[in-house]
Amino acid sequence: MFVDEAKIYIKAGDGGDGCVSFHREKYVAAGGPDGGDGGKGGDIVFKVDDNISNLIDFRYKRKYVAEKGQNGSSRNCSGRGAEDLVVNVPRGTVVREAKSGRILADMSGDEPVVIAKGGKGGRGNAHFATSTRQIPRFAKPGFRGDEYEVILELKLIADVGLVGFPNVGKSTLISVVSAAKPKIANYHFTTLTPVLGVVKIEDGKSFVMADIPGLIEGASEGVGLGHEFLRHVERCRLIVHVVDVSGIEGRDPIEDFEAINKELRSFSQELADAPQIVAANKCDMATPEQIAALRDYVEDQGLLFYEISAATTQGTRELMLGVWERLETLPPVKRFEAQPLTQEELDDKLLSKREFTVTVEEGIYFVEADWLWDILRSVNMEDYSSLQYFQRVLRSTGVIDKLEEMGINEGDTVSIFDFEFEFVN
Repeated sequence: MFVDEAKIYIKAGDGGDGCVSFHREKYVAAGGPDGGDGGKGGDIVFKVDDNISNLIDFRYKRKYVAEKGQNGSSRNCSGRGAEDLVVNVPRGTVVREAKSGRILADMSGDEPVVIAKGGKGGRGNAHFATSTRQIPRFAKPGFRGDEYEVILELKLIADVGLVGFPNVGKSTLISVVSAAKPKIANYHFTTLTPVLGVVKIEDGKSFVMADIPGLIEGASEGVGLGHEFLRHVERCRLIVHVVDVSGIEGRDPIEDFEAINKELRSFSQELADAPQIVAANKCDMATPEQIAALRDYVEDQGLLFYEISAATTQGTRELMLGVWERLETLPPVKRFEAQPLTQEELDDKLLSKREFTVTVEEGIYFVEADWLWDILRSVNMEDYSSLQYFQRVLRSTGVIDKLEEMGINEGDTVSIFDFEFEFVN
């Protein structure tokens, strides 16, 4: 069973809690606070595994949660950071956030990618000791790790994609020009999954070709099988459009050519604009008039035209040489860039849940809110306009109102994560 799309839930580990502890040792009076920090939670890391060919495993396991960091302990001992949870995916997997659809990563290279970051460990009470607060009896909990629902979408990495109606000879073509062994039979939809083959031109010269299951009219709208696999053509540098020029199945080759290109346009204009070569297959069963009519029509479109017979290998070598020459002029296989949130989207995401808590410990007002962490990281404390933005966020979300309600006075200390400042009304 070939699965090229799956939806899963991922949750990075929460940070460990800070420790409240005081140094105790014989003959040492009032040793002071020595509570250690919590450890960092584990990241969710995606990694390419070339031994995996599709996403079927994610149909059975849909939840991936990393471990929490260890809590801090006495004697200023920090908790152990949790190990990262590595999720292996096939090469070519695009990871999208389910809610927004934005791309988080394109797993085409060999570098692992952190998709969800583990939470930072909370600070132990040793951090809160000052000359005026020598016995802090509090510590901070660890921060929560990122969590997402993500959609995994496999887009095969191939230089060349074979497209065309069912039974036009795509599977036969890839079987004679590469070592691929697809199922070949004289009925529609013989090929039920994309097939990859490596075409070797000569030593040091080769390219990857993908046989995409047959398209039919309406494929881009979900008709037939082809709509499920159009995504696999998106990366291709070149499309080889295979047409049955003989019309042996009662179809008109020119109408077939136009129908397939219409489906490509409906799915993606970028795909429709991709470089294309036309391979007129089954020339051994076609009349010269049929071949000439299709050739004239295709060349009027400005496209290269090759006469082939995949079954007898006639013209297939010339076609592959033409494909290689065209590939040498084209950019490398397409990679999808990760899409960062805009400032507006970041604000909407972070402020959509504005829950926060304010607690007072020995005269310090602690504001705790998960959404404030990313905002705080984006603020430049040395830039006036950036600080103004931060102040507006605190005001608009009700944090300052809550502080005033709890009786904060000008000059009192406010602590938000690792950032402390004096309250100014």
